[in-house]
Amino acid sequence: MESFLLSGLLGFLMVNMLLASGIQEIRFYRYYNVTWGNSHFSSLYNDTEVQLTLDQSSGAGFESISYYQSGLFNMRIKIPEQKSPGVLTAFYLTSKESLHDEVDFEFIGSNGPPYTLSTNVYTKGVGGREQNFHLWFDPTTDFHSYKLVWNLYRVVFFVDKIPIRVFENLGAKGTYPTQAMKVAASIWNAQDWAGKIDWSKAPFTAHFQDFDIDGCALRYHPNPMGGYGGCYSDHFSTPWTRNRTLSAREMMQYHNVRRKYLIYDYCKDRTRYPRPFPEC
Repeated sequence: MESFLLSGLLGFLMVNMLLASGIQEIRFYRYYNVTWGNSHFSSLYNDTEVQLTLDQSSGAGFESISYYQSGLFNMRIKIPEQKSPGVLTAFYLTSKESLHDEVDFEFIGSNGPPYTLSTNVYTKGVGGREQNFHLWFDPTTDFHSYKLVWNLYRVVFFVDKIPIRVFENLGAKGTYPTQAMKVAASIWNAQDWAGKIDWSKAPFTAHFQDFDIDGCALRYHPNPMGGYGGCYSDHFSTPWTRNRTLSAREMMQYHNVRRKYLIYDYCKDRTRYPRPFPEC
């Protein structure tokens, strides 16, 4: 009984802390479902926080119930405290088609610091558009906000409200994500390319909060394979559907972060890409 009361009190205190900090008290199952690794998933504080765990038997993942054609997608994440290469924590949009579109935040496990955040964009199954950053904080000790704004004009990647990457729609067919996508997150074993995992440190647990989604769900457009339809009608006009460029302050933050913390840019990798992508 005492354990039950203590658990309830902790949940009550956590929810009130979220409210006091201005974080939305949105419960996980309102917009998301667990998609794999159910035994490695746990929900806390009245479903306002979830944990995904990786060990030698499995990782875990979840995704949105709906597909979206554009929107503002935010997640507060704290990656595993245990430090090891090969452990990958991801927050991303994906169309789940064979020639899929995808927009990624990926935390590449390391013995850090520094900690590497990789961003990538896939269009019609073609990725390789990585831009990687050293984070200017420790993402293992506290929650930080990671946000994607995706619309007809551009994709903008934000970390703690600071824009770190802008991917423009140049209008050329197949060079911009236009397929309806789900919002997803996972933790998984990437040691085939990201380094050997030190399993003596397992389990590795990532924490997620803030499950609100402000997007144009597929019900506004019946075709998941292309076009934006009702997402850009007068009926569905929102700040994130407008052709808004970065403000002067955001531009200053953007250039500052890229000058100090950008460690890899596919546009400058002529060894890997002798013929650069059109957007480069």
